Amino acid sequence: MRLVSIIVPCRNEARYIEAFCRSALAQELPQGARLQLVIADGLSDDGTRDRLAQLCAADPRIVWIDNPGRIVSTGLNQALARSEGEVIVRMDVHTEYAPDYVAQCLAALEQTGADNVGGPWHAVPDADAEPMAHAVAAAFQSRWVAGGAASRALDHSGWVDTVYLGCWPRASFERFGLFDESLVRNQDDEHNLRITRGGGRVWQSAAIRSVYRPRASLAALARQYLQYGYWKPFVMKKHRQAASWRQLVPGAFVAALVVAGVLALVGLATPLRSLVALYGLGVAAMSALVIREAHASIGFDWHAAVRVPVAIAAYHLSYGAGSLLGAWDAWRHGRGRERFAVLTR
Repeated sequence: MRLVSIIVPCRNEARYIEAFCRSALAQELPQGARLQLVIADGLSDDGTRDRLAQLCAADPRIVWIDNPGRIVSTGLNQALARSEGEVIVRMDVHTEYAPDYVAQCLAALEQTGADNVGGPWHAVPDADAEPMAHAVAAAFQSRWVAGGAASRALDHSGWVDTVYLGCWPRASFERFGLFDESLVRNQDDEHNLRITRGGGRVWQSAAIRSVYRPRASLAALARQYLQYGYWKPFVMKKHRQAASWRQLVPGAFVAALVVAGVLALVGLATPLRSLVALYGLGVAAMSALVIREAHASIGFDWHAAVRVPVAIAAYHLSYGAGSLLGAWDAWRHGRGRERFAVLTR
């Protein structure tokens, strides 16, 4: 009988862990397959560990282990080491999965022979979310805001450079290695880059469906994307290339703003005015596209629409500022700052 291991890093998820485990173990599997759920807990202190102990006692399919490193990459590797399946599926606690999510992953692996498969990244706010959360989700989903990333296209199936979460034959880790534990963020992008540079292939299937709950506030979004941007240069330094040109644009723009700001201080204000005006026009155009795409969404009204430009700017500027800080630390010091090693939620 084919064993599929679901690996999950978590920390301080007492509010969500029970519902997540029920959902994961209720997956509809093809005949002849069975599940193992391996959860690597990052030394939670909110009651998550008590709930995990109860869940493990009630269902032998659940395995709970410690993740002393407390970050996603170490948790994934700890869970991988404990898993027994010939197929590995990564899940996160704050994502909701279609009942056939695992079955579609298995089908995609079999049909394509890929080294990693996954579905599109579908952001949907909670039903009772505030307008800002709807604006954040709408901006996130737009390929215009994300620089054309295929992962945001819900109907896209094909070969890609990276996918959301992932599903691998165990042989992929034997061939391409484990997740890089020096990375607090972007460990999935780095691993996919390692696969594609090593001659492997990554496939996105529109049939692999899940729903991601994005950050609900502007401050939380800014902290998240500051971290994403910060750790990206460490990936670039390791591989001596960017995974995609779109990852360089936000940092280049913020750098241009800084230079233009310095020039403005000495009396040359035209470059700064021009940059701000051009970006303002770009944000206005992107906002119009985002609002048009999201107008039919439940809960998306004018209260959310007027917040879209601010959400777009938060994505770009936070990622760009993080990229510059990360580039300085990656090339100057070779290690990340401790303040960026604490995961945000």
